[in-house]
Amino acid sequence: MKNKTLLIILDGYGEGKKYKWNAVTNAKTPNIDKLRKHYPKTLLDASGNAVGLPKGFQGGSEVGHYTIGAGKIVWQSLEEINRSIKNKKFFRKKEFKKAIKIVKKNDSKLHLMGMISDQGVHSDYRHLFELLKLAKKYKVKNVYIHAFTDGRDVPEKSGEKFLKGIKKEISIIGIGKLATMIGRFYAMDRDKNWGRTQKAYDLLTLGKGEKAADPIKALKQQYNKGIESDYYIKPIIFDKNGLIEDKDSVIFFNYRSDRASQLTDAFTKPKFNEFKQNKKVSPHFVCFGPYSTIAPVAFPAPSIKINLGKLISKKKFPQLRVAETEKYAHVTFFLNSQDKTPYPLEKRVLVPSSKVASYAEKPEMSVFEIKDSLLKELEKKDFKLVVVNFANGDLVGHSGDYKATVKGLEAIDRCIGEIIPTAQEKGYDVLLTADHGNSEYMKYANGEDCPSHTLNPVIFILVSERYRNAKLKGHGGLCDITPTILDLLKIRKPFSMSGKSLIIKK
Repeated sequence: MKNKTLLIILDGYGEGKKYKWNAVTNAKTPNIDKLRKHYPKTLLDASGNAVGLPKGFQGGSEVGHYTIGAGKIVWQSLEEINRSIKNKKFFRKKEFKKAIKIVKKNDSKLHLMGMISDQGVHSDYRHLFELLKLAKKYKVKNVYIHAFTDGRDVPEKSGEKFLKGIKKEISIIGIGKLATMIGRFYAMDRDKNWGRTQKAYDLLTLGKGEKAADPIKALKQQYNKGIESDYYIKPIIFDKNGLIEDKDSVIFFNYRSDRASQLTDAFTKPKFNEFKQNKKVSPHFVCFGPYSTIAPVAFPAPSIKINLGKLISKKKFPQLRVAETEKYAHVTFFLNSQDKTPYPLEKRVLVPSSKVASYAEKPEMSVFEIKDSLLKELEKKDFKLVVVNFANGDLVGHSGDYKATVKGLEAIDRCIGEIIPTAQEKGYDVLLTADHGNSEYMKYANGEDCPSHTLNPVIFILVSERYRNAKLKGHGGLCDITPTILDLLKIRKPFSMSGKSLIIKK
């Protein structure tokens, strides 16, 4: 088979200034360094408007893969929600109005739950304030807030800032009580660690957790007990009257899908059996984003008629996707424009992620198993398109552990050193890139760990002997990757893809 492409996505591998805590520049990566030196390269924007987010907002794995697959900039849920608030459509959403109607009819409770953060990766806690205003407008009596602390997309111990913000808005709007609080490590697991999800479910339904009256004091007490990040805050209950029960309504204000689906399933699936539910409740449940096929969704995913994977499939070419559990959804569901069903001739290889609390404990993650699986597949069969994700830059980077992140990136480099020669021998053009920044900025100026994503651009290297002397465009974005792949594969780019090939024609 002629014209084959291997796309390698280094998750969380941004291009930033050299400084003491830049794991990307300080790691020993001779193989990637060699590719940078000898093959065409450029930088791509991977945040803000370039991935359909407001200017100044960090990119992320979901929006990164989504933009790559679509071959164009697609305005994401955050931007859509913000626009709906400005034009007042937010307050006319039938999903919200029905939830409130049920509460008023049953004289029950309205629960607003989600991650309290302002970086827009999974949620924006300012949307919570708009929901409080909506509840106030319709004179809902009992409104309870269930806060999932972040500590990953924001500074590790920034929870106090968000709790103060909530307290202030409750006072101004005149409605709402904080009922529970728990870290996203438990409430937003995506790796089938159902024991973590159960802790969140039991807190929300049974009140199983540490009892406290003052949220900020409770937060600081956990810090004093050795909890190093808001990410790991253990279950806390402030108001036993605020537990979720039958006939209540729940609005989950996270809009990103991957880390909202497990907890949503526990509340919405009729035959849920991933863990024992000591109290099975069936509230009316509303999702901000498309993470349930059962519950109503206030902001559905944009309709993308054609994407990279679908186009390859329509041309009747085989394709391969390889990733470990943590990023499996990204190279499948998100790359395929949030379509869960594999396309015809699309093969998927899932490599299990390690069951650890923090990937600083195992910084190599599952890179060697991914590499072995990929090489095995390349030996067995020709694929028109291969997509592989290495997660270390993002997920070890999120630990805030600089030394561990360096080790993780060095493990990736060893794998790249084996993959590239084999891929070239098999006739593949290789594209080495990333979806967003993270590991290139590991500490703030004050010395505090920085576990969050960045606004930095990402590298794009065209590893191809036939294009070794090619020139690449500058000022591109992730939306230009698919058009470049189609250019290499000699497949005409669909009119709906507004991205452009990065290869400059002579």
